[in-house]
Amino acid sequence: MSKLPKVDLLPGWDCYDWRNARTILQYGHASEWSDIIEVLTAARLPHGAIAAKGGSKTEMATAIDSEFYKRGWIEKKFETKIVVDKVESESPTHKVDCFKGKIALEVEWNNKDPFYDRDLNNFRLLYDLRVADVGVVVTRSTELQQWLHRHRAEFGRDASTFGGSTTHYDKLEPRILGGGAGGCPVLVFAMTPTIYVDDR
Repeated sequence: MSKLPKVDLLPGWDCYDWRNARTILQYGHASEWSDIIEVLTAARLPHGAIAAKGGSKTEMATAIDSEFYKRGWIEKKFETKIVVDKVESESPTHKVDCFKGKIALEVEWNNKDPFYDRDLNNFRLLYDLRVADVGVVVTRSTELQQWLHRHRAEFGRDASTFGGSTTHYDKLEPRILGGGAGGCPVLVFAMTPTIYVDDR
């Protein structure tokens, strides 16, 4: 059972709310909230997207990103620096997958789980700099992770695919609880197997 508060938001998604992220998003950033609900409500997990070879970014992650880009979200890298006694040191952030109106959103579909550390640290930094009010992570539920691993042969994948070290909720939760995002509120949307579509 998750130690993060679970909220009932969208069919097909397990949603978790850290530091009142949902309230801040829904009532403080209504346009961005509407975008997120629209994109994820319409999202489906087609067989073909799972079977496709990953490359630099999986078909599923690209599809979700593109729907946000259509709504005015952008991939964003912030140029930041630290000044100590008038000496400047560059401290650039990693790129945020999708950014709009002080909401930072990352899609972690099939990466190695240390990518969560990078994402949460980005949220922490951007929140501390008052650039972002909320961080959002779109990822796989652990239920989906296990389902994909069990059915991997149907997608033409070997035993190493969808392993325990790839991004899914059970890998994210302890990082949030451990303070990885600092004071930044975080809302997690974890995809479940119920939105799988057999499009063969």
